[in-house]
Amino acid sequence: QVQMLESGGGLAQSGGSLLLSCVASGSGFRINTMEWYRAAPGRQRDLVASITSSGLTHYADSVKGRFTISRDYAKNTVHLQMNSLKPEDRAIYYCAAEWVAPVPEGGRSWGEGTQVAVSS
Repeated sequence: QVQMLESGGGLAQSGGSLLLSCVASGSGFRINTMEWYRAAPGRQRDLVASITSSGLTHYADSVKGRFTISRDYAKNTVHLQMNSLKPEDRAIYYCAAEWVAPVPEGGRSWGEGTQVAVSS
């Protein structure tokens, strides 16, 4: 019912920046929380940042002070501004949304991911 599509991944130098974006699409739903996860090579998928419907944000300790999550509520879009990138940030980044819909119904939808590479 809700589909997610990420964009903005690519190659950055150490200390550089990338802006990731993700749009949720569908009908008859409302999003509670939007999130960014990442899966580094050989590692599980971990939460990077989240933002609630009220604008409350959370960041993993590893990205605090470097990454900023923001949300355009009217467009069902979430962004992740990544600054001061490190090689350790290399991963596939996934967008996710926790949502509800009339019935009631709810769920969690994932994008397919966008790759971020960081060179030293």
